Order: sequence, then structure tokens, then C-alpha cells
Amino acid sequence: MVQTKGKRAARGRRRFTEEFKREAVQMLLDGHSAGSVATRLGLSGPNLLYRWKQLAVDRAGPAARTLGDRVAQLEEELRRVERERDILKKALAILSRHT
Repeated sequence: MVQTKGKRAARGRRRFTEEFKREAVQMLLDGHSAGSVATRLGLSGPNLLYRWKQLAVDRAGPAARTLGDRVAQLEEELRRVERERDILKKALAILSRHT
């Protein structure tokens, strides 16, 4: 940045390449939190990542949306099964104490 008379010059709007955006979205899809990706890449915030992700999904068409819906469905099912497993573990612990 160029400094003028002790004050920082105003930063212009940053432009990102499509490759940079794809890699950032891929990090998000790989399971990293949006906040951590934004911080690592020096972005203004996670909302920018979410916008890039939505644009990528829109460009990919209905197949990507269907895949995204399926992933969300499977994640919900996984949470349900984990809750059932935890309940069974607790029941087993209780029953094994009484024997």
C-alpha cells in the first residue's frame, strides 16, 4: 500500500481470479469453516465465500443442487444414528452396572 502523509491510501476493490474462488470454495466444501478459510485467505468475511459457493452451485446446475440436498439428508441421518448410538451406549452402561 502506498502511504500519503502518514495516512493509508484507500484500498480499492479487490478482484479474485476464478481459480482462487474455486479453490476457496473447495476448502469450504472439504469441511473447513467459512471463518477459518476467510481468515487464511485474507478475505473480508465468510459471506463472500458463501456467495461464491452459491454461484458455483448455480452454474453447476440441477445435478449439483440434487447432490447438495442428498449430502444434507445424509448428514441429518448420520446425526440421528449417532444419537441412537449414544442412547444405546448409555443403556448398556446402566445395565452392566446392575449385573
